[in-house]
Amino acid sequence: MTTFDAIYKNLIKKIMEEGVEELNERTGHKIKILPGLTFQIDLEKDGFPILTLRKNPIKSPIAEQVWFITGDKDTEFLRKYTKMWDEFIETNGTITSAYGYRWRHHFGRDQLGQLIKHLKEEPHSRQGVIVTWDPADDGLYGKGLIATYKKNAPCPFAFTVNIIGGRLCLHNIIRSNDMMLGCPFDTFGFALLMCTLAQELGVKPGIYTHSISNAHIYDTHYEGAKELIKRENNHLNIFPNLPKNIFSRAEQKDETLVDEIYQSFAPYFKPGEPITGLDIIK
Repeated sequence: MTTFDAIYKNLIKKIMEEGVEELNERTGHKIKILPGLTFQIDLEKDGFPILTLRKNPIKSPIAEQVWFITGDKDTEFLRKYTKMWDEFIETNGTITSAYGYRWRHHFGRDQLGQLIKHLKEEPHSRQGVIVTWDPADDGLYGKGLIATYKKNAPCPFAFTVNIIGGRLCLHNIIRSNDMMLGCPFDTFGFALLMCTLAQELGVKPGIYTHSISNAHIYDTHYEGAKELIKRENNHLNIFPNLPKNIFSRAEQKDETLVDEIYQSFAPYFKPGEPITGLDIIK
């Protein structure tokens, strides 16, 4: 197994064995939950965190991260590659809480652009913080006084970036993670962002840290989780040769970039069979 496969498999096993089972009122499903789970992976030593124990669509998180870098909330570019955000799209074709828009426009500043500029000027700074969550609108019933739910409230709500020992490290902080679907997807996407920022800053990618406040598995995914825990493979760690200039090409909405990034993984990515029953819980 890859290093990430082993880490992820152990997390799923821990939640299934030690998780507290509760009814989630919003979805009507029982879930097993553990609070405060954190894992780390060193991309230089352990390879890229990509799940190989089951088949999963890696082109979707690639397209998502490229879209985030554009800073758009309009979904025209994203929907050429994935429909996973469709349920969150407003009638005007936008996603109001799109992560990239929050990073680059929403708070009156380009957080991502200023992060790169700041770390170029002061590489040892400890102020490389990007916030996605808007306390004026997200959570706590939003702006309303009654219990209503928005179409989307950011799950990865903030991340920090530090250059330590000449390597860029990213700490992703997630309020809620569906462990069978969201966790491997988010890990892949934000590790790709980490590599992209390292590339832009002329340093090596280092340690990716993933911290989850509420790590849960839905009851409809229990059998899938048990199947994944049983799986073994001999897959080698993956060290992709990513294309150059990802950040600037993403900003320009380069139509060839998503497939080029995908092709850098494709020769080495040999996932196991799909696990059935892993439907998205809305």
